[in-house]
Amino acid sequence: MGKSRTKRFKRPQFSPAGDCQAELAAAANGTELEEDDGPAAELLEKLQHPSAEVRECACAGLARLVQQRPALRGLARGGAVRRLGPLLLDPSLAVRETAAGALRNLSACGGFEVCDDMVAKDIMTPLVPLLRECSAGLDSNEAPPREEKEQSRSSVENIANEAVNVLWNICECSSRAVSIFTREGCLESVLKCLSRFPTNVDLAVSAAYCLQTVTEDNPELLRAFGAPALQVLEAAMRAPASSMAYILLKTLVAGTVWNLKDVIPSKSQAEIISAILRILSEVLDMDAGAVVIQMKEAETQRLRAAAETEERSENANGVGLTEDDEMEETPPRRRVRRKTMISDLLPPTNEELREATALLTAQQTALEIIVNVCCSEDPSDDEWEEELSSSDESEAFMESSLGDGGGQLLSPLCLSHETHAALTNLHIPGKVFEKTAFPSSAAVDVCSRSPTWKPLVRKMNTVQWRALVCLQSLVSLLEVEHLGGAPALQALAQHLSTLLFSQPDLAEHSDFLEAISGALRALLQTMAAKNIAQCMTPDQLMTLCRAGIQSGSVGVRVNVVSILGITGSVLAKEDGALETLKTIGCFLLEVATKDPSLVVVGEALDALFDVFADGSEAERASVQIRLLSALKEFQPVFKMKIRKEGKGRYSPDQLCVLDNVKTNLRRFVAYQETVEKRLAA
Repeated sequence: MGKSRTKRFKRPQFSPAGDCQAELAAAANGTELEEDDGPAAELLEKLQHPSAEVRECACAGLARLVQQRPALRGLARGGAVRRLGPLLLDPSLAVRETAAGALRNLSACGGFEVCDDMVAKDIMTPLVPLLRECSAGLDSNEAPPREEKEQSRSSVENIANEAVNVLWNICECSSRAVSIFTREGCLESVLKCLSRFPTNVDLAVSAAYCLQTVTEDNPELLRAFGAPALQVLEAAMRAPASSMAYILLKTLVAGTVWNLKDVIPSKSQAEIISAILRILSEVLDMDAGAVVIQMKEAETQRLRAAAETEERSENANGVGLTEDDEMEETPPRRRVRRKTMISDLLPPTNEELREATALLTAQQTALEIIVNVCCSEDPSDDEWEEELSSSDESEAFMESSLGDGGGQLLSPLCLSHETHAALTNLHIPGKVFEKTAFPSSAAVDVCSRSPTWKPLVRKMNTVQWRALVCLQSLVSLLEVEHLGGAPALQALAQHLSTLLFSQPDLAEHSDFLEAISGALRALLQTMAAKNIAQCMTPDQLMTLCRAGIQSGSVGVRVNVVSILGITGSVLAKEDGALETLKTIGCFLLEVATKDPSLVVVGEALDALFDVFADGSEAERASVQIRLLSALKEFQPVFKMKIRKEGKGRYSPDQLCVLDNVKTNLRRFVAYQETVEKRLAA
């Protein structure tokens, strides 16, 4: 089981101030860019203007422009990073903020390739001193007039927020950026931003995201966490959950502290682990659907009250109806217009939407952290290393582990006693199970009717998908009794089947299909190992597999052939399963010989080994589908594919597994030859 955070999710973006509407309008209309002219070139040129106001507006225009993919490519070629970078240290605080905002949007929209390029173009050189200056500014004890001091501090915090977001984005995409972060001592500056949580939760959340990223698998940085740094984290974890933003903050800090567990004194391990998982448990306890509905109703009431207040104000100022106006048809109620420009990538501009988004993000993050908690730190697979003599190949194959556990290529998961106890005592498996249900239909309906709230539907779905991935880890990890016993597993299997077959156009929902097929694979594996009766009918099984094998996701295809192997190996030990075994065998043979991915091919071959490793029904089925001749014909093709396609396309670990599958294929062919001879006699 690998780490869960393999995909970047959409980041909140910098929203430029409304002072530069002409520049923003020009940028917004610049969807067709030329190499040497157009809005991008004009804005880049204005970055060098002697007027700070012009530079600020140019940065704001670029912040908007980079959200358009054609413009993004043009700006990457046009040297935007090298021109924006120096403005991070511009004499004008407003220019610093908008330059950092443009870089934030560039790094969030551009993905891994752009972030790597930003590091290569030396963005860290101005970014690191900017963070240090912001850190010093947050601590400033100078005594200008109070109003001026507060305004200056607010500007510094705004700049720090944009800068930390740039740092977070590029560190998640670039190991070189993480190395620079560690070497240049950026930790102190980011911790200072985190410590502002009592007065500026947005800045603290950005810092917490950054810390969670840079502390993952970074032993060198972990050594820099002394007592003062740990105290800052502890204070943030203990912050009152006065809003959903603070709940998100506590969740992110819990993830950071989990990354730091190796540097925490052993005497405090149990207490810290319990505190981390308690926060995650409390986050999962919340009913996100109810909160979404509540927040949407609050927004509606607020907008209605604002409209009524504005109408009364206009009437009080004499802006009422004239006699002529009264003859006109009464116009519909005016809607309150937003003054800021909105896109899907911009952060919510109203408090209710921000609150709902923060809770859904916190639940998604909590589920991702639980998956990481469940990950084995030292994967190994000793069962593949056993050498078997060629003279005993058929007998050895019969006795190998392939007939026992579905030929799994994943190592068993393991947990410390403290983690195991906290997971079970806080009832986290049950809470994860609840989150695997489809989102509240009422909440989905409410969000679907509003363009600004509609993106939350995707977020609610993402929470469900993450819960399914998390469930997969927990089922693979915990003993049956800690999951509620055999009846609970059977109920869970029925629940997953209901979810699966209630989804129309199954093959089109790749994210959902990958998550639920992975959870079902782990559950069926556990049930098979404990001889617990399975619940999917052969027709349901084949419906799932036929839909899954059409998916463009390798993960989905691997899951469905593995499910076939697990279920087939159970059926092979029962009477009356001959026709089903023949159907399964033909399906797996087709996948093994036709799928374009060698990873899927290897899994399909493993599944064939599992299904036809033992049992009289399996032996008869293998002969009737001519399994031996098909595998003999495919054996040299498989060897050639590994040799020609392996290097460059597959990792060393994948090649090692494929090599083992090749070896087991040879052994299985030898075993099938003895089966056919015995049945022929």
